[in-house]
Amino acid sequence: MTNPRPAGRARMKLAARCRVATEAPAFGMVVFCVILLNAALMGVETYSGLAAENQRLLRTAEQCCLALFSLEMLLRAGAFADRPKAFFRDPWNLFDLAVVASAFVPFVRENTTLLRLLRLARVLRTARFLPHLRILLIAVGRSLPGTASFLFVGGLVLYVYAMVGWVCFAESDPGHYGSVGRAMLTLFLLTTLDGLTDAVRAGLQISRLSIVYYASYALLASFVLVNVLIGVVLNSLDEAREIEDAADRERKQPGPPPAAGPDTDVRDRIATARRALDEIEASLPTPDGRPSRHLETSHSGS
Repeated sequence: MTNPRPAGRARMKLAARCRVATEAPAFGMVVFCVILLNAALMGVETYSGLAAENQRLLRTAEQCCLALFSLEMLLRAGAFADRPKAFFRDPWNLFDLAVVASAFVPFVRENTTLLRLLRLARVLRTARFLPHLRILLIAVGRSLPGTASFLFVGGLVLYVYAMVGWVCFAESDPGHYGSVGRAMLTLFLLTTLDGLTDAVRAGLQISRLSIVYYASYALLASFVLVNVLIGVVLNSLDEAREIEDAADRERKQPGPPPAAGPDTDVRDRIATARRALDEIEASLPTPDGRPSRHLETSHSGS
Protein backbone atom coordinates (compact mmCIF):
# COMPACT_ATOMS: atom_id res chain seq x y z
CA MET A 1 0.00 0.00 0.00
CA THR A 2 1.49 3.35 -1.00
CA ASN A 3 1.81 6.31 1.37
CA PRO A 4 -1.26 8.54 0.82
CA ARG A 5 0.42 11.73 2.05
CA PRO A 6 3.62 12.33 0.01
CA ALA A 7 2.42 15.75 -1.13
CA GLY A 8 1.75 16.80 2.48
CA ARG A 9 5.27 15.82 3.54
CA ALA A 10 6.76 17.69 0.60
CA ARG A 11 4.81 20.82 1.52
CA MET A 12 5.96 20.55 5.14
CA LYS A 13 9.60 20.29 4.06
CA LEU A 14 9.21 23.25 1.70
CA ALA A 15 7.52 25.32 4.41
CA ALA A 16 10.24 24.47 6.93
CA ARG A 17 13.04 25.49 4.57
CA CYS A 18 11.33 28.72 3.51
CA ARG A 19 10.52 29.52 7.14
CA VAL A 20 14.16 29.20 8.10
CA ALA A 21 15.10 31.59 5.29
CA THR A 22 12.43 34.21 6.01
CA GLU A 23 12.98 34.23 9.77
CA ALA A 24 16.71 34.80 9.43
CA PRO A 25 17.83 38.32 10.50
CA ALA A 26 19.88 38.69 7.31
CA PHE A 27 16.77 38.15 5.18
CA GLY A 28 14.89 41.00 6.84
CA MET A 29 17.90 43.29 6.61
CA VAL A 30 18.34 42.62 2.89
CA VAL A 31 14.67 43.28 2.15
CA PHE A 32 14.78 46.46 4.24
CA CYS A 33 17.80 47.71 2.29
CA VAL A 34 16.07 46.93 -1.01
CA ILE A 35 13.04 48.96 0.09
CA LEU A 36 15.29 51.91 0.94
CA LEU A 37 17.05 51.53 -2.41
CA ASN A 38 13.70 51.58 -4.18
CA ALA A 39 12.79 54.79 -2.34
CA ALA A 40 16.13 56.36 -3.28
CA LEU A 41 15.59 55.47 -6.94
CA MET A 42 12.23 57.21 -6.89
CA GLY A 43 13.88 60.30 -5.43
CA VAL A 44 16.54 60.31 -8.15
CA GLU A 45 13.86 60.11 -10.85
CA THR A 46 12.45 63.47 -9.70
CA TYR A 47 15.58 65.17 -11.10
CA SER A 48 14.79 65.28 -14.81
CA GLY A 49 18.35 65.88 -15.99
CA LEU A 50 19.87 63.12 -13.88
CA ALA A 51 17.06 60.74 -14.75
CA ALA A 52 17.49 61.37 -18.49
CA GLU A 53 21.23 60.68 -18.34
CA ASN A 54 20.86 57.45 -16.33
CA GLN A 55 17.51 56.26 -17.63
CA ARG A 56 18.73 52.79 -18.57
CA LEU A 57 20.57 52.30 -15.28
CA LEU A 58 17.56 53.41 -13.25
CA ARG A 59 15.25 51.09 -15.17
CA THR A 60 17.61 48.15 -14.63
CA ALA A 61 17.85 48.91 -10.92
CA GLU A 62 14.04 49.12 -10.68
CA GLN A 63 13.69 45.74 -12.39
CA CYS A 64 16.22 44.23 -10.00
CA CYS A 65 14.29 45.59 -7.02
CA LEU A 66 11.07 44.16 -8.42
CA ALA A 67 12.75 40.77 -8.94
CA LEU A 68 13.98 40.75 -5.34
CA PHE A 69 10.56 41.72 -4.05
CA SER A 70 8.99 38.92 -6.10
CA LEU A 71 11.51 36.42 -4.73
CA GLU A 72 10.74 37.63 -1.22
CA MET A 73 7.01 37.05 -1.73
CA LEU A 74 7.65 33.58 -3.11
CA LEU A 75 9.68 32.68 -0.04
CA ARG A 76 7.06 34.12 2.30
CA ALA A 77 4.31 32.22 0.50
CA GLY A 78 6.44 29.07 0.58
CA ALA A 79 6.76 29.40 4.36
CA PHE A 80 2.99 28.85 4.52
CA ALA A 81 2.93 25.93 2.07
CA ASP A 82 1.71 23.56 4.79
CA ARG A 83 -1.09 25.97 5.84
CA PRO A 84 -1.98 28.26 2.91
CA LYS A 85 -4.99 29.84 4.61
CA ALA A 86 -2.80 31.27 7.36
CA PHE A 87 -0.89 33.29 4.75
CA PHE A 88 -4.02 35.22 3.81
CA ARG A 89 -5.02 35.84 7.43
CA ASP A 90 -2.03 38.12 7.95
CA PRO A 91 -2.83 41.70 6.79
CA TRP A 92 0.84 42.43 6.13
CA ASN A 93 1.07 39.49 3.75
CA LEU A 94 -1.98 40.73 1.85
CA PHE A 95 -0.57 44.26 1.66
CA ASP A 96 2.84 43.07 0.44
CA LEU A 97 1.26 40.74 -2.08
CA ALA A 98 -0.99 43.48 -3.48
CA VAL A 99 1.87 45.98 -3.77
CA VAL A 100 4.26 43.56 -5.46
CA ALA A 101 1.71 41.82 -7.71
CA SER A 102 0.29 45.13 -8.97
CA ALA A 103 3.51 45.78 -10.85
CA PHE A 104 2.67 42.83 -13.14
CA VAL A 105 -0.86 44.00 -14.00
CA PRO A 106 -0.90 45.21 -17.65
CA PHE A 107 -3.05 48.30 -17.03
CA VAL A 108 -0.95 49.39 -14.06
CA ARG A 109 2.35 48.91 -15.88
CA GLU A 110 1.17 51.16 -18.70
CA ASN A 111 -0.01 53.95 -16.37
CA THR A 112 3.12 55.80 -15.24
CA THR A 113 1.41 57.84 -12.53
CA LEU A 114 -0.33 54.85 -10.97
CA LEU A 115 2.83 52.78 -11.16
CA ARG A 116 4.80 55.47 -9.32
CA LEU A 117 2.16 55.64 -6.60
CA LEU A 118 2.34 51.88 -6.16
CA ARG A 119 6.12 52.04 -6.04
CA LEU A 120 5.74 54.68 -3.35
CA ALA A 121 3.52 52.25 -1.41
CA ARG A 122 6.51 49.91 -1.19
CA VAL A 123 8.12 52.40 1.17
CA LEU A 124 5.32 51.69 3.65
CA ARG A 125 6.54 48.10 3.78
CA THR A 126 9.34 49.30 6.05
CA ALA A 127 6.74 49.13 8.83
CA ARG A 128 6.99 45.34 8.62
CA PHE A 129 10.61 45.52 9.77
CA LEU A 130 10.21 48.39 12.28
CA PRO A 131 8.12 47.23 15.27
CA HIS A 132 7.43 50.72 16.63
CA LEU A 133 6.24 52.00 13.27
CA ARG A 134 4.10 48.87 12.87
CA ILE A 135 2.47 49.60 16.24
CA LEU A 136 1.72 53.18 15.18
CA LEU A 137 0.08 52.05 11.94
CA ILE A 138 -2.02 49.48 13.79
CA ALA A 139 -3.03 52.17 16.28
CA VAL A 140 -4.08 54.51 13.48
CA GLY A 141 -6.18 51.79 11.91
CA ARG A 142 -7.89 50.89 15.20
CA SER A 143 -8.57 54.55 16.00
CA LEU A 144 -10.55 55.12 12.78
CA PRO A 145 -13.99 54.25 14.29
CA GLY A 146 -13.39 56.59 17.24
CA THR A 147 -12.01 59.26 14.93
CA ALA A 148 -15.13 59.07 12.76
CA SER A 149 -17.30 59.71 15.83
CA PHE A 150 -15.03 62.60 16.80
CA LEU A 151 -15.32 64.12 13.33
CA PHE A 152 -19.11 63.89 13.47
CA VAL A 153 -19.27 65.62 16.86
CA GLY A 154 -16.68 68.19 15.79
CA GLY A 155 -18.59 68.93 12.57
CA LEU A 156 -21.81 69.35 14.54
CA VAL A 157 -20.18 71.81 16.96
CA LEU A 158 -18.60 73.68 14.06
CA TYR A 159 -21.92 73.97 12.24
CA VAL A 160 -23.79 75.23 15.31
CA TYR A 161 -21.18 77.88 16.07
CA ALA A 162 -21.04 78.85 12.39
CA MET A 163 -24.78 79.47 12.34
CA VAL A 164 -24.56 81.56 15.53
CA GLY A 165 -21.66 83.51 14.03
CA TRP A 166 -23.60 84.10 10.82
CA VAL A 167 -26.55 85.46 12.78
CA CYS A 168 -24.38 87.75 14.94
CA PHE A 169 -21.58 88.89 12.60
CA ALA A 170 -22.85 88.48 9.02
CA GLU A 171 -23.69 92.18 8.51
CA SER A 172 -20.63 93.64 10.24
CA ASP A 173 -18.04 91.07 9.03
CA PRO A 174 -19.31 89.51 5.78
CA GLY A 175 -15.78 88.50 4.76
CA HIS A 176 -15.61 85.92 7.57
CA TYR A 177 -19.27 85.28 8.45
CA GLY A 178 -21.13 86.20 5.26
CA SER A 179 -22.36 82.60 4.81
CA VAL A 180 -22.36 79.41 6.80
CA GLY A 181 -19.52 78.08 4.64
CA ARG A 182 -17.31 81.09 5.32
CA ALA A 183 -18.19 80.98 9.00
CA MET A 184 -17.26 77.28 9.24
CA LEU A 185 -13.95 77.96 7.47
CA THR A 186 -13.19 80.84 9.84
CA LEU A 187 -13.96 78.77 12.92
CA PHE A 188 -12.01 75.79 11.58
CA LEU A 189 -8.92 78.01 11.26
CA LEU A 190 -9.51 79.28 14.79
CA THR A 191 -9.40 75.72 16.12
CA THR A 192 -5.60 75.99 16.32
CA LEU A 193 -6.03 79.31 18.21
CA ASP A 194 -4.07 81.03 15.47
CA GLY A 195 -5.63 84.47 14.88
CA LEU A 196 -7.98 84.16 17.84
CA THR A 197 -6.71 87.44 19.30
CA ASP A 198 -7.58 89.39 16.15
CA ALA A 199 -10.99 87.72 15.95
CA VAL A 200 -11.79 88.60 19.57
CA ARG A 201 -10.64 92.20 19.05
CA ALA A 202 -12.84 92.54 15.97
CA GLY A 203 -15.77 90.97 17.80
CA LEU A 204 -15.50 93.34 20.75
CA GLN A 205 -16.01 96.26 18.38
CA ILE A 206 -19.40 94.74 17.48
CA SER A 207 -20.58 93.49 20.88
CA ARG A 208 -19.07 92.73 24.26
CA LEU A 209 -20.94 89.41 24.25
CA SER A 210 -18.65 88.18 21.47
CA ILE A 211 -16.08 87.30 24.14
CA VAL A 212 -18.48 84.62 25.39
CA TYR A 213 -18.87 83.28 21.85
CA TYR A 214 -15.15 82.99 21.16
CA ALA A 215 -14.18 81.84 24.65
CA SER A 216 -16.74 79.02 24.67
CA TYR A 217 -15.73 77.92 21.18
CA ALA A 218 -12.02 77.92 22.08
CA LEU A 219 -12.67 75.85 25.21
CA LEU A 220 -14.93 73.36 23.47
CA ALA A 221 -13.17 72.97 20.12
CA SER A 222 -9.51 73.53 20.95
CA PHE A 223 -9.33 71.87 24.35
CA VAL A 224 -12.18 69.43 24.97
CA LEU A 225 -12.52 67.92 21.47
CA VAL A 226 -8.78 67.83 20.78
CA ASN A 227 -8.12 66.08 24.10
CA VAL A 228 -10.86 63.59 23.29
CA LEU A 229 -9.11 62.83 19.99
CA ILE A 230 -5.78 62.41 21.79
CA GLY A 231 -7.45 60.00 24.23
CA VAL A 232 -8.87 57.93 21.37
CA VAL A 233 -5.45 57.69 19.72
CA LEU A 234 -3.67 56.78 22.97
CA ASN A 235 -6.25 54.09 23.74
CA SER A 236 -5.78 52.64 20.25
CA LEU A 237 -2.01 52.78 20.74
CA ASP A 238 -2.27 50.70 23.92
CA GLU A 239 -4.47 48.16 22.12
CA ALA A 240 -2.02 48.00 19.21
CA ARG A 241 0.88 47.42 21.60
CA GLU A 242 -1.01 44.56 23.28
CA ILE A 243 -1.80 43.02 19.89
CA GLU A 244 1.84 43.22 18.83
CA ASP A 245 3.05 41.71 22.13
CA ALA A 246 0.57 38.85 21.78
CA ALA A 247 1.74 38.23 18.22
CA ASP A 248 5.38 38.17 19.38
CA ARG A 249 4.57 35.67 22.13
CA GLU A 250 2.73 33.49 19.64
CA ARG A 251 5.69 33.57 17.23
CA LYS A 252 8.18 32.72 20.00
CA GLN A 253 6.02 29.95 21.46
CA PRO A 254 7.27 26.53 20.33
CA GLY A 255 4.93 24.77 18.00
CA PRO A 256 3.11 21.53 18.84
CA PRO A 257 5.01 18.27 18.46
CA PRO A 258 4.80 16.76 15.00
CA ALA A 259 1.91 14.41 14.47
CA ALA A 260 2.67 10.73 14.31
CA GLY A 261 2.72 9.34 10.81
CA PRO A 262 1.16 6.07 9.69
CA ASP A 263 4.47 4.18 10.10
CA THR A 264 4.69 5.21 13.75
CA ASP A 265 1.14 4.03 14.40
CA VAL A 266 1.92 0.62 12.88
CA ARG A 267 5.06 0.24 15.02
CA ASP A 268 3.14 1.13 18.18
CA ARG A 269 0.48 -1.44 17.38
CA ILE A 270 3.08 -4.16 16.70
CA ALA A 271 4.86 -3.39 19.98
CA THR A 272 1.57 -3.53 21.90
CA ALA A 273 0.68 -6.84 20.26
CA ARG A 274 4.10 -8.28 21.12
CA ARG A 275 3.74 -7.33 24.78
CA ALA A 276 0.27 -8.92 24.88
CA LEU A 277 1.61 -12.16 23.32
CA ASP A 278 4.47 -12.26 25.81
CA GLU A 279 2.05 -11.93 28.72
CA ILE A 280 -0.16 -14.70 27.32
CA GLU A 281 2.84 -16.97 26.72
CA ALA A 282 4.11 -16.34 30.23
CA SER A 283 0.77 -17.36 31.74
CA LEU A 284 0.64 -20.75 29.90
CA PRO A 285 2.24 -23.85 31.57
CA THR A 286 4.81 -25.99 29.77
CA PRO A 287 3.98 -29.58 28.59
CA ASP A 288 5.65 -31.14 31.70
CA GLY A 289 3.41 -29.12 33.98
CA ARG A 290 6.06 -26.68 35.12
CA PRO A 291 5.63 -22.93 34.73
CA SER A 292 6.80 -21.42 31.51
CA ARG A 293 10.29 -20.10 31.02
CA HIS A 294 9.12 -16.53 31.52
CA LEU A 295 7.54 -17.37 34.87
CA GLU A 296 10.68 -19.31 36.01
CA THR A 297 12.77 -16.32 35.15
CA SER A 298 10.48 -14.04 37.07
CA HIS A 299 10.51 -16.35 40.16
CA SER A 300 14.28 -16.74 40.07
CA GLY A 301 14.67 -13.00 39.75
CA SER A 302 12.46 -12.43 42.77
